Amino acid sequence: MGVQGTFEYFSDIIKSVRKKKRKQFTTVNLKVTRIDCDGCARKLKSILSGLKGVKTVDVDMKSQKVTVTGFMDPKKVIEAAKTTKKTVELWPYVPYTMVNHPYIAGAYDKKAPPNLVRKVDDPMTAIEEQYTTMFSDDNPAGCSIM
Repeated sequence: MGVQGTFEYFSDIIKSVRKKKRKQFTTVNLKVTRIDCDGCARKLKSILSGLKGVKTVDVDMKSQKVTVTGFMDPKKVIEAAKTTKKTVELWPYVPYTMVNHPYIAGAYDKKAPPNLVRKVDDPMTAIEEQYTTMFSDDNPAGCSIM
């Protein structure tokens, strides 16, 4: 009975270890304002490197961008970066070729790095969709002029 109980105990431990899922490999891009000197960059890098699951931390002082890669939770990365008392947000910029109207209000940002604009929902698509469905042959309640 002692040996069988021992085997059951170890098999339960092995089953519980297998059930734990490993977090997915993620890349978190952050915009951190006021990275002015090497000391600020070093402080950010040391805090973010100390998180469990973080593999690499890259700090770009010119564009105020921090890239963190590894097996970690993005929310924990943001919380850890906020402990430096700097303004932290997810990287809001995308290439201007990815946006339909890059110069609408809210998308164009003078502080954005070259060839990048803010990612915003395009309000023009709803209006454009109205006009295309209004004169569509598939819409029986469409314009009677056609």
